[in-house]
Amino acid sequence: MNASSNETTNSFTYQDPYAEREAQKYEKPIPSRELILEVLGERGAPMGFDELAEQLGVTDEEDRISLQRRVNAMERDGQLLKNRRHLYCVVDQSDLVVGRVIGHPDGFGFLRPDDGSEDLFLSPREMRVLMHDDRVVASIRGIDRRGRPEGGVVEILERNTRQVVGRLFMERGIATVVPDSKHITHDILVPMERLAGAEPGQIVMLEIVEQPTRHSQPIGQVVEVLGEHLAPGMEIEIAIRSHNLPNIWPTAVEEEIAGLSPVVEEAAKQGRFDLRAWPLVTIDGEDARDFDDAVYCERQTDGWRLLVAIADVSHYVKPGTALDLEAQNRGNSVYFPERVIPMLPEILSNGLCSINPDADRLCMVCDMQVDKNGEIVFATFYDAVMRSHARLTYNEVAKILVDHDPELREKRYALLPHLESLHALYQALRSRREARGAIDFETQETKIVFGEGRKIERIVPTERNDAHRLIEECMIMANMAAAEFLQRYQMPHILRVHEGPSPTKINDLRAFLGEVDLKLHGGDEPKPQHYAALINQIKGRPDEHLIQTVLLRSLSQAVYSPEAKGHFGLAIAAYTHFTSPIRRYPDLLVHRAIRHCLQGRKPEEFAYSVNDMVLMGEQCSSTERRADEATRDVVSWLKCEYMQSKLGETFEGVISTVLPFGLFVELKDIYVEGLVHISTLGSDYFHFDPVGRRLQGERSGLVYRLGDTVSVIVARVDLDEKKVDFEMIQAKPPTPATAPAKTTRRRRSKR
Repeated sequence: MNASSNETTNSFTYQDPYAEREAQKYEKPIPSRELILEVLGERGAPMGFDELAEQLGVTDEEDRISLQRRVNAMERDGQLLKNRRHLYCVVDQSDLVVGRVIGHPDGFGFLRPDDGSEDLFLSPREMRVLMHDDRVVASIRGIDRRGRPEGGVVEILERNTRQVVGRLFMERGIATVVPDSKHITHDILVPMERLAGAEPGQIVMLEIVEQPTRHSQPIGQVVEVLGEHLAPGMEIEIAIRSHNLPNIWPTAVEEEIAGLSPVVEEAAKQGRFDLRAWPLVTIDGEDARDFDDAVYCERQTDGWRLLVAIADVSHYVKPGTALDLEAQNRGNSVYFPERVIPMLPEILSNGLCSINPDADRLCMVCDMQVDKNGEIVFATFYDAVMRSHARLTYNEVAKILVDHDPELREKRYALLPHLESLHALYQALRSRREARGAIDFETQETKIVFGEGRKIERIVPTERNDAHRLIEECMIMANMAAAEFLQRYQMPHILRVHEGPSPTKINDLRAFLGEVDLKLHGGDEPKPQHYAALINQIKGRPDEHLIQTVLLRSLSQAVYSPEAKGHFGLAIAAYTHFTSPIRRYPDLLVHRAIRHCLQGRKPEEFAYSVNDMVLMGEQCSSTERRADEATRDVVSWLKCEYMQSKLGETFEGVISTVLPFGLFVELKDIYVEGLVHISTLGSDYFHFDPVGRRLQGERSGLVYRLGDTVSVIVARVDLDEKKVDFEMIQAKPPTPATAPAKTTRRRRSKR
């Protein structure tokens, strides 16, 4: 490697392709991660720290300390591995896999590799020393009996389970805490002197003082007593701690926001396009508190002009600040029933960065020309200052545009031309969406309605109308435009990636569809339009909701990544998230990248590299999954609590899952799911048919299969396990002779 002088920025010499970026980020820059990996890769053998520093030309003691910190961070992130001789090597060159541990309730686990490759199975023996979310380096040791690649732990890079919330139990003078998280299967021992006054049965927060080993259980100490198991709101407190959701603002953040005023400063408005006279409006749900986006549309001779104005969070949240680091740590806002854990403090999320009506707000605008076919002809971005002319709700807009409510149309008379142009544009965008084959899942969501004392009164389905879809299409257009803009400028940026289904899932899906007389076209690699055609075909069927659920489960999970792999569900080649920087960190990164371009600066000068975006994508994908799991846990707990008052009552439901040990039934209207165990189906042998997804009686000929409507009685509710058990109260008639009883015994269960 040829050395070139760079004495003006540091005390050492080396050739670093990312020297400019490092110089912008640090007063005394050091070799970039990319250069360190390159040096080790060229050497082709492990190197000690002293040798690595010498090769890079790092001689100054202060620079060596900084380099050691960077190497330690690369080791922590799994880019480097230190062997037993304390030499560093590149992980990718060592036939090793770096990833996060995913614990399973049955004691085994999986390693989810950072590079997105196939998960490794971790046996219960390997999991004995691990806890959920630990970062480890593993080697592939073979294939297990189910054909899965099996891993063995080489080194634990990072312990990420340091606190656990659970219920305290006392037996024969020994205190243990059973974690609420089903990912953690260790019971944690608590010495009597470390109980901090906690009583058996209470919910407590533990700090892990000793991690598990091959020969010992983890040991913890009580740091907080949350209270009694059934206290109102306890389910959210448990979820926050079980999933390690940051919910307290660090002192450094409080100090940074202390000087913020609820009113935008005049100096901040200078040099921006002034859109305050334009009738931009926000359209959100009735209970929304933070408003990311405002829209304006006008009809033109050859199409429409659409403005999507997004709160300018990047003006207030600067890279590297305490506020930025905390936002990155949180990754996204978390929405529980009647409570939000925001990504940004309230002065920003509900104040300066929320597009409240009749208040000046800084924004970044995506200004688009859309033709009559719903295609973007031209799009540009710019900084602006705006003033929302109305805070509209979805229901209000739907009544104005669809129901033509005369009273509301009179009330919003000044906005009518703009709203009707929006609706006309929406019709074109919907047609274009259908033409490109985007998948339009109309999944049924529910809302929990609370009464006095936070007791659940009812669970009601929520309904989407044209106003929901209108805003959704506008946001999709802005996100597409942002992705195309950043690609055009060759900027490092983060994308929303949604890959197509795997061959295994396609085969399973086709087997299920064959049982309900349906077919998915497209051969081995079906396209989004094949999914969309099937969804149109099932509209109006009684099992429509169930089939959509199965179709949805066959798809991959969307993630954040700089790799342009497209968005399968939307049938878009490149898609990003730009429209919600108040509540999603990836959107904030996109805003920063766009502003970098608007300032006329080069991609190499951007504060983030492609490698940074890889790491950011993994972090944001992880926090998104964490939020989803926490929300799901809370909703499951609340539904169980609601069903406690329904013990002994009868409901009609649909079989949503068939497994060797029983059937899961989803109740109609309230969408609560529970298990009908195979032992309660009668005095018969029932065989599990994995292809037909059904249980079939050997003697009776009874067949229970996916999508069947059944009547059940609520038999048991377990709040600790968040499970509901049902029992059949109405015998199901045998299916026709087209589905005869199987004689091959795959799995046999008997009451």
